Amino acid sequence: MKTTKPRVCVGMSGGVDSSVAAHLLKKEGYDVIGLTFRGWPQDCRSLAEDKCCGPQAIMDARMVAHSLDIPHYVIDEIDTFRREVMDYFAAEYRRGRTPNPCVICNEKVKFGSLLRKARALGAECIATGHYARIEKTNGNGHRYQLRKGRDERKDQTYFLFSLNQEQLARAIFPVGDLTKDETRAIAKEIGLKTYGKEDSQEVCFVPENDYRRYLRESANVTDVQGEIVTREGRALGHHNGIHNFTVGQREGLNLGGQPRPLYVIELDAVNNRVIVGSAEELLRSEFEIANCVWHGVETGGPMEVTVKPRHQHPGCAATVENRGGECASVRLHEPQRAITPGQAAVFYRDDVVVGGGWIC
Repeated sequence: MKTTKPRVCVGMSGGVDSSVAAHLLKKEGYDVIGLTFRGWPQDCRSLAEDKCCGPQAIMDARMVAHSLDIPHYVIDEIDTFRREVMDYFAAEYRRGRTPNPCVICNEKVKFGSLLRKARALGAECIATGHYARIEKTNGNGHRYQLRKGRDERKDQTYFLFSLNQEQLARAIFPVGDLTKDETRAIAKEIGLKTYGKEDSQEVCFVPENDYRRYLRESANVTDVQGEIVTREGRALGHHNGIHNFTVGQREGLNLGGQPRPLYVIELDAVNNRVIVGSAEELLRSEFEIANCVWHGVETGGPMEVTVKPRHQHPGCAATVENRGGECASVRLHEPQRAITPGQAAVFYRDDVVVGGGWIC
């Protein structure tokens, strides 16, 4: 097929979404090249056979590229992935925080390293199978807005909030205007064997979604016993390492005989303590965020937004105020449960991402 549009590299994970993204771009006349990054260190490969960027994913991506008659390259990003994503993941747990590696992977690897590889192949853009949309605006100079995908159930803008303007300018999301059912229907119609492939719901490098096992066996995070205490400092028991806990957790505390259910309400990494309290103590009305990213909005005063303090949260009304630099404070209009340090807080106006940051 003769192309009429520029070259674009599609980040192909072997799943149905990126496969259909490649098909749609080729159909539109783009000169399409498939890229799959290999992010697995040798010592993790046996645990990663069926995960994205693992051996099976690479085989599936290669098969799809062949069926679409497009070139396909495997890019070795093992060192980058380990440094930027896997090491970050372990370091956050050591600090008593709950990380979100998918956000970091998108920013540092998929729209960082892969975009640089794409340019080396003569492509100025990279496309993925994310359910999100990008819109160019003309106010205050040309800006790029990140908007929710049409399929609200599959929207992935939460994981893309930290992309900067240059990355948004170079990104294409071909399935952003489709529902998941429509994407699968297209894949089936054109005969892609991946049309029924299940979505990955787990952290890709954590086997069987057992992050504690991964930290222990692959990241050299050792268990260090400490106290489980109340907010007032009363000792109730002992834990085997704060990395084994997250805010809101109830299971695994082994605190029998208590008059009411207790939950993790804070992790004190400095003193190696797990602080527990009642369900009511999990509620928070205010919190701080750091390393903020803003997308074309004035941040000099209070701003009314809808905030998602974690991916599965439906969103709630909040007021966010820039504290200078990359820090901001968030006031929730109604208290929310288990606001967790290390997670991203992403701000929306209607379906537009206006910014976000990392919960302190």
